[in-house]
Amino acid sequence: MTIDAKIEAMLFFKTEPVSSLDLAKMLKVSEEEILNGIKILEEKLEGRGICLLKKGESFMLGTASEMSPIVEELIKEELNRDLGKAGLETLAIVLYRGPILKSEIDYIRGVNSGFILRNLLVRGLIEKEQNKVGRGFIYKPTFDLMQHLGITEVQKLPDFNEINASLDSGIKQGDNSSDEEGEVPSGEEVKTQTNG
Repeated sequence: MTIDAKIEAMLFFKTEPVSSLDLAKMLKVSEEEILNGIKILEEKLEGRGICLLKKGESFMLGTASEMSPIVEELIKEELNRDLGKAGLETLAIVLYRGPILKSEIDYIRGVNSGFILRNLLVRGLIEKEQNKVGRGFIYKPTFDLMQHLGITEVQKLPDFNEINASLDSGIKQGDNSSDEEGEVPSGEEVKTQTNG
């Protein structure tokens, strides 16, 4: 498989920006090979529905600007649709355990949560920000969601301490190796990280 195809697969799987250095580590090649592969991938995606987004040294896949009208219609449909079990499950994890890494959410749920997280972001129920103590992004509830739930802080959610402890216990029983995206402060610092 060519390097550009491998990069495409990694970016598709991660569903968030990935630096060229991280791609090099994941694929066990030099950063120069990654940058060459990025150029090839960018050329191959020209005129397609997916494009390569670049910001500094980070890259991710996105929809081409020509697809905006169709994507906007789909977003409107999604916003009018119920969250569903997976959406509610993910939202509960972010509410009770946030700020939280995507890899931790994936571990708790047992599946890749990229699509669900995007859906919750589009709806304005959660927000993401750069992890200040490691790589990747952390997810947390928005003030709009808290206002909608009628709470002034997440600790006022029903059975907050018990549910948070249960989720924390589930994470700690997992793989004790360090998360590739780094540690996250979350009330108490997360001492054990999991693989995504």
